[in-house]
Amino acid sequence: MTDANTTERSEHLEVALTAAREAADISRGYYRGNVEVRTKADRTPVTQADVECEETIRATILARFPGHGFYGEETGKTQADAEYLWLVDPIDGTKGFVRQYPFFSTQIALMHQGEIVLGVSSGTMMDELAWAEKGRGAWLNGERLSVSDIVDPDCAAVSTGNLKSLTATDGWQRLGAILGRADRTRGYGDFYHYHLLAAGKIEAVIESDVNILDIAALSIIVTEAGGVFTDLNGRAPALATRSVLAAPPALHALYLEQLAGFVD
Repeated sequence: MTDANTTERSEHLEVALTAAREAADISRGYYRGNVEVRTKADRTPVTQADVECEETIRATILARFPGHGFYGEETGKTQADAEYLWLVDPIDGTKGFVRQYPFFSTQIALMHQGEIVLGVSSGTMMDELAWAEKGRGAWLNGERLSVSDIVDPDCAAVSTGNLKSLTATDGWQRLGAILGRADRTRGYGDFYHYHLLAAGKIEAVIESDVNILDIAALSIIVTEAGGVFTDLNGRAPALATRSVLAAPPALHALYLEQLAGFVD
């Protein structure tokens, strides 16, 4: 295995990787247990595993970087106007987690002055740990990642997710035209289709109904692997992002032209 040189990893990344591994130990322990599920005000589920994972991640990061801001799925924002802001979803895919689907993950990203500069994506039950830093490439279990070089939409594999909001707009018909031309269509979902995209195993991911904590880390992983990652209107990831179009550059440009005008 060709691992990324540890001397090239920043202290920010080393701490994020440590936090992700600590969270994995917690979520793995709860995965097959009888986990109590509560419903939050936004009608999404939360478990003790979510809470404990986030508490561990927060403690690990802020012990080393006490002046940084933190925005967590379960505990909200602290020092949100800090120069550095950590974006954390301790268990992305809680609905799947409680039904024992292995597609949940831990997502940790670092934003510097509004730009995402680091991401760690830990697919615990699938033994996939991906990470990236701005200008230093993207890696999965120590192997360098690179997006596909396929440019023909007739040969492309396209994965979709969370498409509820698209069904009520003309974006639904536009998406249908893309999928109707693709060589292969699937809904791998959650973190997994982004790992596949960054590894060159599929060519595009199209999603709506996301939030920045779901996709911040994945956005820089895809970008550092050579892809383009925006919302469905071509905007770079930001705190208000609600949709995703991610693909190698040529296909991204083509699909964006077809989807342009989607209202999220």
